Amino acid sequence: MESRYDGIADWYDTEFQPLPLQSETWHVLLRLLDGEPIGALIDVGCGTGGHAAGLVARGWEVTGTDVSEDMLRRAHAKGAHALRADAASLPFADASFDGAISVFTHTDLDNFRAVVGEVARVLRPATPFVYVGAHPCFVGPHSTYDVELGLPELHAGWYRRTGRYTEAPGISRSSVLRMRVGASHLPLAAFLQTFLDVGFQLE
Repeated sequence: MESRYDGIADWYDTEFQPLPLQSETWHVLLRLLDGEPIGALIDVGCGTGGHAAGLVARGWEVTGTDVSEDMLRRAHAKGAHALRADAASLPFADASFDGAISVFTHTDLDNFRAVVGEVARVLRPATPFVYVGAHPCFVGPHSTYDVELGLPELHAGWYRRTGRYTEAPGISRSSVLRMRVGASHLPLAAFLQTFLDVGFQLE
């Protein structure tokens, strides 16, 4: 398995996500997991392991998965228990986990539906899957973000297109990360339906 993130993990950790436990994303994760019983949790697409390590410190038994050996190298250095695995074919038995998280992965995955299906399979009944990601309507390869106005500029004809992009308005101008790794896009309706189709209830 090759990963688009191999070779950039050090840059990603130091430049793109230097303080993951001081981010708004981290506070959202904590709020949505609050009150859940502590147990075994899977972090799908754990990257460099910042959130996984933080959740271990809060009492969860976390297993991270990622396809990038380079990203996993950084995760292991933080003490995260993480292994190389294809998220669309997780190497765990049914109903193995008491919770799951995945953070900003749908823009990187070629088959998000298969990944969400695998998360549903490895979760025990009535346990949470917390997903945090960029809003599909306004953030993606079909838009650029105007920092001065604080608004996205949507490009005609791009919003309805789905799939993987290596060239698009939002890749070429708005994000150094996306210029390096490309992006996948799902319109909002398809994104939400992905969770419903495998049996999740949206909250």
